[in-house]
Amino acid sequence: MATVSISEREISALTMTDVEQLAVRLERDEYNNPFEGLDDWHLLRAIAFQRPELIEPYIYLLDLQPYDEA
Repeated sequence: MATVSISEREISALTMTDVEQLAVRLERDEYNNPFEGLDDWHLLRAIAFQRPELIEPYIYLLDLQPYDEA
């Protein structure tokens, strides 16, 4: 089984267009298998941690819910 890895340097090179194309793939959800979609979701999540300004329009795809643990 192969694993997909993307480095911080690769994420720093991504453009808004790259992230938009990723979001379109996730929205269409037309993957050959569920793991391809999961790989894209993990990539979007990695971008969210390192370059949150790029994913602001697509944050809903991550389904992140704010919560209070207090």
